[in-house]
Amino acid sequence: MSFFTSLSGMKNAETDLRVISHNIANAETAGFKKSNANFSDLVASGSASDPRRTPGIGATVASINQDFSLGPIEQTGRSLDIAINGGGFFATANPISGDLNFTRNGGFVLNASGQLTDSNGDLVQSFPVDANGNATSNVPGNTVVPITNAAGSGLSSITIDRRGVVTAAYSDGTTQPVAEIALASFASTNGLRSLGQSKWEQTGASGPAEFGEPGIGNFGELLSGTLERSNVDLAEEMVALLTAQRNFQANARAIDTATAISQTVLNLQR
Repeated sequence: MSFFTSLSGMKNAETDLRVISHNIANAETAGFKKSNANFSDLVASGSASDPRRTPGIGATVASINQDFSLGPIEQTGRSLDIAINGGGFFATANPISGDLNFTRNGGFVLNASGQLTDSNGDLVQSFPVDANGNATSNVPGNTVVPITNAAGSGLSSITIDRRGVVTAAYSDGTTQPVAEIALASFASTNGLRSLGQSKWEQTGASGPAEFGEPGIGNFGELLSGTLERSNVDLAEEMVALLTAQRNFQANARAIDTATAISQTVLNLQR
């Protein structure tokens, strides 16, 4: 039994190492959120067993939870780089299926059709606005910036303020608010399913997305010209890496000890 107990410890240490390695590998990934592995013990017991003589039989992975705490904000100077200073997620839609994903990575670009997208081509979601930049609906849709205005002048620049209002400036000197970036929140962020590329999708455990305007309620304001970096602390991860390595080595040594004891017992039987 000691073999299987130590084996479960080795498997858990390996899982811990994989989680830590994934964190370290994404230390420079914008919008990345680190994960933590949690473990629980296993006990072989029944209703008729003596609780004072019940041995443990190892450990198992209880959960791998993501830490959605705010990462450091880095200045980029690029107007379409946006960080959320507080709670919420950007929502992006797959241009083919329309499925929504959610991200903290606000590195956006404008395509040739005037659509605001992320680096993967998914469409950034926003609310329609009136001439004063006030949202006219709480149902988000694709963000489209007119390439030319009514006078036929071409687009010269785009700005996004802390309220998420996207304003287009044209070559004739006119400006026009075109949308307000929508933010999403969830009843349980730990219930979100990670998709990679700093994106998540909602699940039954997370609850449905609730959309709102930046800077209102629990939604953070937007910081233009900045990006949120990974919230991985390399010093913490290196200490955790050494601890996981020691745990693996200790369980391996326990297997060596169990093997030596078994060999001794076998020799006594000869």
